[in-house]
Amino acid sequence: MDLKSLKQRFDIIGNTPGLNRALDIACQVAPTDLSVLITGESGVGKEVFPQIIHQFSSRKHGSYIAVNCGAIPEGTIDSELFGHEKGSFTGAHDMRKGYFEVADGGTIFLDEVAELPLSTQVRLLRVLESGEFFKVGSSKAQKTNVRVIAATNVNTMQAVQNGRFREDLYYRLNTVPIIIPSLRERKDDIVLLFRKFAADFAERYRMPVVNLTPEAQEILKNYYWHGNIRQLKNVTEQLSVIEKERVIPPEILTAYLPHYSSSSLPVLYETSAESKSSTSEREILYNILFDLRNDMNSLKQVVHELSQNRQQTNAPININHANHVQHSIPENITDTEEVEEDNLSLEDHEKFLIRKALEKNDGNRKLAAEEIGISTRTLYRKLREYDII
Repeated sequence: MDLKSLKQRFDIIGNTPGLNRALDIACQVAPTDLSVLITGESGVGKEVFPQIIHQFSSRKHGSYIAVNCGAIPEGTIDSELFGHEKGSFTGAHDMRKGYFEVADGGTIFLDEVAELPLSTQVRLLRVLESGEFFKVGSSKAQKTNVRVIAATNVNTMQAVQNGRFREDLYYRLNTVPIIIPSLRERKDDIVLLFRKFAADFAERYRMPVVNLTPEAQEILKNYYWHGNIRQLKNVTEQLSVIEKERVIPPEILTAYLPHYSSSSLPVLYETSAESKSSTSEREILYNILFDLRNDMNSLKQVVHELSQNRQQTNAPININHANHVQHSIPENITDTEEVEEDNLSLEDHEKFLIRKALEKNDGNRKLAAEEIGISTRTLYRKLREYDII
């Protein structure tokens, strides 16, 4: 099947070289039984590629099961994947088949595979190498004939170096790598995607199609798109539903683009091909650290100005009316350069970032995790680690 027909069948929009290359590799590897590792940032559409591989494989009449590894609690992930025997743990009232048993002869797509616990990674490696697995609570090995396709939005090699992902499993999964480009690398496709989403929402909500002025199209193409296609679709839906005008100018569009004013500024992202797959926690913390340092400098400037006013008027200083400051400054402060900066450890600012994300999203942990750029499983682990309620 040619690329044009393939895109029509799976509703794929775009014609950039990176996208076409990923589709071409998916079609070539589909007839084989090789394991595939799909990498790319969150929201780029990785979930479409396992379906393409399955549909063009000899297993297309078998089961296709997609598993979000990051959404399953650590205590039950082994049972979900490999099944369990009756009475193997509290609440196991009956024997249960796992996904690897149910999908025998078919395909399993393991999304967010880097979130698997290390103990589960060992079990997965055994399946990949020998086709054998053990149910939880059983000592009898079972055979399964399953093709495994995995995906992740984290830098897997960095996870290997940090001891969070087994190196042998990485190479076993990464037999054939497929890298999905971010929306920033597909600028020529952005307007096409917007038009497709706008037409879909117009049909769904029975309203005229929303369009962009040429100036607004340029803004759309040059925006950073942290959330990639998922974010673009969300913005298109909001414009379609909320705005009465059907032709959107730049001033309206930018109101729907978070942090638009800073979208063209340099950000702390690594440039290697592997690191483009995700935004690491350290990079996020560096950005927060940079912002806090700027706030500290602003605070110093406010204190300095108020200290000068005090010396001129010989009156007590109270900066309740100063921006960003809520407490009075003691009278013995005369040199603002002596004000020491707060402890800027990564751990403290990681806590701060998590609390702010939870507060911004009204306690919704899934949305908070997406806001920060980490998985839900990682957020839960951090909440337990830092004892954040």
